[in-house]
Amino acid sequence: MVKIAMIGGSGNVAQEIIDVLVASNKHEILLLSRKDAPAGWTTPNVTWIKADYEDSKQLTKILQGVHTVLSFIATQDDPTSKIQKTLIDAAVQASVKRFAPSEWASSGLEHLSWYAYKGETRQYLKELNKDKKVLEYTLFQPGLFLNYLTGPYKSSKHVHVVEVPFDFNKRRALLLEGGDDDRITLTTVQDLANVVVRAVEFEGEWPVVGGIRGSDMSIGQLIALGEKIRGTYASFIDLRILLIFNETGGPFKVEKLNADELKSGTFTNSWTPKLDHPSIPPEQVDMLSKFIVAGILLAISAKGFICSDEWNRLLPDYKFTEPEEFLSEAWRGKP
Repeated sequence: MVKIAMIGGSGNVAQEIIDVLVASNKHEILLLSRKDAPAGWTTPNVTWIKADYEDSKQLTKILQGVHTVLSFIATQDDPTSKIQKTLIDAAVQASVKRFAPSEWASSGLEHLSWYAYKGETRQYLKELNKDKKVLEYTLFQPGLFLNYLTGPYKSSKHVHVVEVPFDFNKRRALLLEGGDDDRITLTTVQDLANVVVRAVEFEGEWPVVGGIRGSDMSIGQLIALGEKIRGTYASFIDLRILLIFNETGGPFKVEKLNADELKSGTFTNSWTPKLDHPSIPPEQVDMLSKFIVAGILLAISAKGFICSDEWNRLLPDYKFTEPEEFLSEAWRGKP
């Protein structure tokens, strides 16, 4: 049993991991948040602590006796990563053994300017351990959550489903011209949570790059899978009276966008995924969605969403969810 601090622990990905940690009944968990705990909130083995992430002394005090720190704070408005660096400094002062910075997505950062803080954090940790190991850390990188492809229907307890350029619901996709063979790593948030809990309990040394590869496929293969799963659906009202079979699918409507126009922001398309992520202020969602979609498509082309498989190899007995199995079940009976 170890003590684990979840920084930004009220967020949706953190909550998925907390659920698995609590179910293991092995660990003491500190949930750090800028907010007060909701009225009547209670979870076994979890203590909610309201924290100021810019107060190094307070953080150092809170982290005394903590074995592992997992950070989930998205700080797009802090490209210098001041908060992440403060957390790292506090963890070192408190003699924390392990630290996982706020990653939880892509391996590459090219074209993903809103992730600038991740690059700063990676460099800060590298410099920290340059001469000797001061803090053991890993970068948990699962690629794109497979759960996003079930929107608008939720396929996990906590993760907020955002729209992405591959819309299984309306059978359409946005692609970069010539990008059919570009590859992407897809992992369910359930698999991520299970791997992180096993990593906490892992007795060996954490790898610096902590790739988690649920599956790996080309964009063309992903669209073909969508067409296979979403091609038809059957609705059974009453087998004794009526069977309605309605073919609604067929090929996805695919729009291919020019790379130069994506970079300049001058591209035109008939639809734009609405990326209403909890970390994005609601009043900025419409403005930022087109910019973020362009960045995602360019990042996929730059191999930014291909993740390595360090944790797959360190946990060889863990069986990852297959995309076809997961998505077929998620879309079963859906119009």
